[in-house]
Amino acid sequence: MALSAASLAACNEASGNPVVGVVPKGTSHIFWQTVHAGALKAGAEYGLEILWNAPQSEIDSSRQISIVETMIARRVAGIVLAPVDEEALVNVVERAVDSGIPVAIFDSAIRSDKILTFVATDNYEAGRMAARRMGEILGGEGKVGVIGFMPGSASTVKREQGFVDEIAENHPGIEMLGVRFNMADRAKAMAEAENLMTAHPDLAGLYADNESSFDGAVRAVKQRGADVRIVGMDASDELIEEMRAGVADSIVVQDPMKMGYESTKAMGQHLRGEQPTREMDSGAYLITAENVDMPEMQAVVAPDIAKWLDGPAGH
Repeated sequence: MALSAASLAACNEASGNPVVGVVPKGTSHIFWQTVHAGALKAGAEYGLEILWNAPQSEIDSSRQISIVETMIARRVAGIVLAPVDEEALVNVVERAVDSGIPVAIFDSAIRSDKILTFVATDNYEAGRMAARRMGEILGGEGKVGVIGFMPGSASTVKREQGFVDEIAENHPGIEMLGVRFNMADRAKAMAEAENLMTAHPDLAGLYADNESSFDGAVRAVKQRGADVRIVGMDASDELIEEMRAGVADSIVVQDPMKMGYESTKAMGQHLRGEQPTREMDSGAYLITAENVDMPEMQAVVAPDIAKWLDGPAGH
């Protein structure tokens, strides 16, 4: 395996493998744990030592910058990053690249062209997918609110815009009530959903564009016993069970295993002197209580992450 000088300087002393830093937005949600498993799988295939680190809070761009700065100082062979903010991380990413450390971006875009690859869901289309489902289940009429993540997060901003555009273009009978942000706080998401139901007793639907927003919206509707249809994005075991029980209607799911795998694989290819794909759509799927148990859906929502997280590479 041919390695650059920067890569050789960043090898694990025990294994001799290049060290690649993988920096998601957070670690607590099952989404990021699945990304981690995908990164470990690619690391195993390409002989990479995966250095996994992330902020405690998914909105903490300053902590994420600090983590990347530490990886630059360590002279890792490469960095695989899901930027918390599309602008705040630009300087540190470009500093890494200028110092000879390649950077692959996944999940959420960054406003820089100095990147190796970008692997993510087509978030705008995912938002439109959710809106089409909402229009269908509401019969094209009713008031709908959006519980969003945070301003400046490129992935969720695109989901929100896709949802709003699809409703405006194809479902004129639906009245949009705007976007309320939860700032990665489930309790705040629940409070925002409750506020919408209080202000609009005839609220017909809620679109929650990430796991924490979805969780809060489900809790609010369940507690109130309201007849509000929820289309969420990003699944957990608990949220899938709420969908089976009818509290939520459906979920637009991403493929975080593929996201972590392909972005880390791209780094492995680069370090071998190969040319990785510049941009990749990792996919999005609409799951319902009717199709969630189909093998192709289970492969996305319930991959065997324990195989990787509990193995030697995961420790």
